[in-house]
Amino acid sequence: MRPVVILGLVTVGLIIALSGGCSYNGFVNKDTAVEQAWGNVQSAYQRRADLVPNLVETVKGAANFEQSTLTGVAEARAKATSIQVDPTNLTPEKMAEFQQAQTGLSQAIGRLLMVTENYPELRATESFKELQAQLEGTENRIKVERDKFNATVAEYNNAVRRFPANFWAGIFGFDRKAPFEADQGAQNAPKVQF
Repeated sequence: MRPVVILGLVTVGLIIALSGGCSYNGFVNKDTAVEQAWGNVQSAYQRRADLVPNLVETVKGAANFEQSTLTGVAEARAKATSIQVDPTNLTPEKMAEFQQAQTGLSQAIGRLLMVTENYPELRATESFKELQAQLEGTENRIKVERDKFNATVAEYNNAVRRFPANFWAGIFGFDRKAPFEADQGAQNAPKVQF
């Protein structure tokens, strides 16, 4: 073979190797960003789960408080904290399971706070007011972290799907990841009746 042909083949081989290496490194960086964003989401949910026992204990102090409501909150918290999602395997099914458990806890907390409306002496206590404020702030943090997670997942998914990077993504085993999705019926405004 001629030296020019050999040099051309070596150059093409180097370009392909560099392209693959750069693509791989880019996918690793984006995958790590998704894992970090998922960790932040879990941290925000954990903060809420950590506040729930304090809320339940504060509410227990109210005389004749509905025990079934407190039990429901405790069970929902236990279920929500038992669902573990591996950030390297963010499938739509795993995300749906995680979201369902977190929605159950949100609904249980909502029922608890609604029932506390019947106990003005409880709502007037400083510890209850502080816990309500902390829960509200935590819910805001959860939303912010979910939004950041979805943006990070979208960036990762775009990188995995774009040509020619999708060729390398398939070779290196980088698959699309599932974002958070709205709960069924979330687009419908709740009906409020007095």
